[in-house]
Amino acid sequence: MAEMRRSPIRFGTDGWRAVIGEDFTFENVRICARAVAEYFRETYGTERPLVVGYDTRFLSEEFALEAARVAAAAGFRVQLASRPAPTPAVSYRILEVGACGAIVITSSHNPYKWNGLKVKPHYAGSASPEVVAAIEAKIPALLENPEGVVSAPKDSDAIERFDPVPGYLAAVSRHVDLDRIRAAGLRVAVDQMFGAGAGLFPELLQGGATTCVELHGERNPLFPGLRAPEPIEPNLGELLNLVASGGFDLGVANDGDADRVGLVDERGRFVDQLRTFALIAYYLLEVRGFRGPIVKSLTTTEMVRILAERYGVECLETPVGFKYIGPLMMERDALVGGEESGGYGFRGHLPERDGILAGLFLIDMAARTGKRPSELLDDVFQVTGPHYYRRIDVELEAGEQAEVRARLEGASPAEVAGRPVLRHDTTDGWRFFVPEGWLLLRLSGTEPLLRVYCEVRDEELVEPLLAAGLELAGVRQPALSQERQQP
Repeated sequence: MAEMRRSPIRFGTDGWRAVIGEDFTFENVRICARAVAEYFRETYGTERPLVVGYDTRFLSEEFALEAARVAAAAGFRVQLASRPAPTPAVSYRILEVGACGAIVITSSHNPYKWNGLKVKPHYAGSASPEVVAAIEAKIPALLENPEGVVSAPKDSDAIERFDPVPGYLAAVSRHVDLDRIRAAGLRVAVDQMFGAGAGLFPELLQGGATTCVELHGERNPLFPGLRAPEPIEPNLGELLNLVASGGFDLGVANDGDADRVGLVDERGRFVDQLRTFALIAYYLLEVRGFRGPIVKSLTTTEMVRILAERYGVECLETPVGFKYIGPLMMERDALVGGEESGGYGFRGHLPERDGILAGLFLIDMAARTGKRPSELLDDVFQVTGPHYYRRIDVELEAGEQAEVRARLEGASPAEVAGRPVLRHDTTDGWRFFVPEGWLLLRLSGTEPLLRVYCEVRDEELVEPLLAAGLELAGVRQPALSQERQQP
């Protein structure tokens, strides 16, 4: 019997991603769009529209049009974005028009060779594992008969163009006092990393004493000078240098589809994603006085757990991915949900990461308190104590991923880096708790990568823990010290 070929369409932690021209082809996009359309049709019928959006990557607009044509042929009235837009802007459109859901052509923070497709159901958040499983189950039959995937004409009356930005900016503006921010006289630097959030912060902040200087606001699918449009320290050299040159109160960066945020303090020093989550939680709990549960992925900071205890709210933990965080946020009416990647979602907005609103909250924090990020972080540390975080990504060769998995599945060390292992769990990866913090090893769901994370109270333990993690996995990563995060 002939062996069934592996499906080129496999969903990871947030949608399907693949290399353009290899697995991410027009045919496969049409197949994936048809599977999504069939799921939405069976779940909601076709009375409600289906939204399609896209980012600034190579051919994203063309891929989005193909997805829209397939959805139209499946019987939907399709609302197709007329311009690149942040993923949360496309998600917000679902709520704005009562759509059954959305398809977003984006590969978020991945390198330029990649593109992807995210699915957003009616609640305007990441598709849950149950929704993903139902969509994936439809794909094999469609792959066997790709000619059966029908597309409507490009000029079909069922496809309506819309601008996703105005309604979205009005929505995020309702969560802050923009007049207060504009009058605060802040000087803000923004790096949009050639992505879909370009121009939005200058538009939001204009008209007062506050000024905004934007880097990389033009569209360039090659993301020149960046390994990837991910707002982490190695990719933010220009922003760090700009803020360090003086006169800026803070810097904010977004990833390729603007659902993640990075923060730079007034000295031009990167504030890692775990400390940023602690700052956002502190802002909501202390500065704004809100209350409600906090949802965190297991890869992010224990500082939010300590803050939750301080302010008398629950802290709930999930595996990695907003497909877990978003549904729990809705179930528990959570105040905020966050993950290690720099993605944060907020009550009263979307059960979805939103890098623009997160950045706006960080700017508002400075406007309300009159303090800069380093001072605000000191305030957080008064409650939590200092924490030090680092993550390294190790690229794996073909076949190596299975070998690493086998080694880690058999790992049960009594100690790591000379510290006793208090407990370990395999909820999502392999996590080892030591008296000073934790070490985690995870295989990426979207790329051939091993991710090694740690968060500890003793800065001197960061590199020994990471080295111990690499040893457990049986892989090498030279010159750990060259990638040290600033404290």
